[in-house]
Amino acid sequence: QVQLVESGGGLVQPGGSLRLSCAASGITFRIYTMGWYRQAPGKQRELVAAITPGGSTNYADSVKGRFTISRYNAETTVSLQMNSLKPEDTAVYYCNANTIVGGTADYWGQGTQVTVSS
Repeated sequence: QVQLVESGGGLVQPGGSLRLSCAASGITFRIYTMGWYRQAPGKQRELVAAITPGGSTNYADSVKGRFTISRYNAETTVSLQMNSLKPEDTAVYYCNANTIVGGTADYWGQGTQVTVSS
């Protein structure tokens, strides 16, 4: 059974930091591209950051220079360090795992709320 379990969300003031973590189980973690997506009320889900099995990263323009995605294959976890948070970063953040190795597979976590407000 595949599970992606996010943690680390919460309420933070503008300019503050949060670190999200996603613990994966039931998959061969090292072959998956891991990503963080977010969805704000009334908006479509959007890619925030992704990291390939080889460690290449991709960021949304809105978070470049503020967010850092990292993966830890031995621990089968992926993290998202978020600094200099802005109110517009408020959203539910979702962990995603996807691969095309041996067939297409795509999995999602349940999401964790991040609220940036004073």
